[in-house]
Amino acid sequence: MTIRDPDRPPTPSTGPVRPTPLSERSLAPDLARGMMLLLIALAHVPYFLYTAQAGTVGVHPVEGGAADRIAQAFTLIVVDARVYTMFGFLFAYGIGQMYARQTARGADAVQTRRLLRRRHLWMIVFGAVHALLLWQGDIIGMYGLIGLVMVPLFFHRSDRTLKVWIGVLLGLAALVSLAGALATTDAGGAVAAEVQRASIAEPSYPVSAAVRLPVWVVQTITGIAQGALPAAFLMGVLAARHRLLDEPGRHLVLLRRLALWGIAAGWTTGAVLALQHTTSLEFGPVSVLTGVHFVAGIFTGVGYAALFGLVAHRLSGRAAATARPVRWIGALGRRSMSGYLAQSLVWGPVLAAWGLGLGTHLSSWSVSLLAVVTWAATVAGAAVLERSGRRGPAEVLLRKLTYRPARRRG
Repeated sequence: MTIRDPDRPPTPSTGPVRPTPLSERSLAPDLARGMMLLLIALAHVPYFLYTAQAGTVGVHPVEGGAADRIAQAFTLIVVDARVYTMFGFLFAYGIGQMYARQTARGADAVQTRRLLRRRHLWMIVFGAVHALLLWQGDIIGMYGLIGLVMVPLFFHRSDRTLKVWIGVLLGLAALVSLAGALATTDAGGAVAAEVQRASIAEPSYPVSAAVRLPVWVVQTITGIAQGALPAAFLMGVLAARHRLLDEPGRHLVLLRRLALWGIAAGWTTGAVLALQHTTSLEFGPVSVLTGVHFVAGIFTGVGYAALFGLVAHRLSGRAAATARPVRWIGALGRRSMSGYLAQSLVWGPVLAAWGLGLGTHLSSWSVSLLAVVTWAATVAGAAVLERSGRRGPAEVLLRKLTYRPARRRG
């Protein structure tokens, strides 16, 4: 069902707005979220190699054996600058699904937007707590903030308006990347990497917390101001209106084009960066290559989501759709916030200097292996919860706060 026309009078609500049952969720978005968490794990763990000398490309070490170089190349090509736009697309898609279901059940637009506003405000709180306690790279608060801003501005707009603004925001992202590339030297990129690792390398937990929170605030605001994430968000809103992932069979041509060209664009720029980082080849200033890589990553993130829509379509109606790996990854996708937070319970306490400090003993390949093992453990945990019909603990708490009964005004 498409999102209700905002110009059509709303159907009066007959009761309190309630959460969507797990049984009503579509396979493709949850499968994509579950796999996305693997990419998030691989994207985050290089930060925790806090004693290794970072190169000019992200936070990847300048030294390493063949296995390390393979891990670095894979991350640069497949992961870096892709995950947060994929998550932004899927986050907006989920909001679109939620909006459509609530209005279909009788909740009017004002009531549903009020519900979303409360949900996004609590996500910002969740993100701040997560950043303070464990990880300055938190993205929950960032997506809460973008939802708080973008829903009232764009959810009632026409498809044409959304497409125009997507183009504007993509242009803004390209300009910001170009300006950043011209203003940043390769040495400046290395300094930025050290700033990112400051709280991780800090042996005092209270001091590390004091470093993490302000860095998270700055990253949250600048991450939205760059334009890439709002563009991916509006793409997700538009895709949800037309049920791109809920009904992939109706959109196979578009999904194939998005997957093919989006992934090809990102992997090409990633391969150039990977070659420059892992070999003696040089293709140009790293800052410029990184800027191009960043812009291409917007389309790659959406391409990944489209790819999982195609996978879900291929599995629909077949025995493979009920295979355990598919069910388990989808179960993690239905508990993506809990899975995401569970990763931080490993990264900080196990790898950081204020924890066990194992990050100083690992290299690119071994820390990537830890990321895969950690993700697999969250898949197993989600499967256990799925079997018992329980949501993830973070989802339970957020839903209780979001769907709490409104207080009667006296």
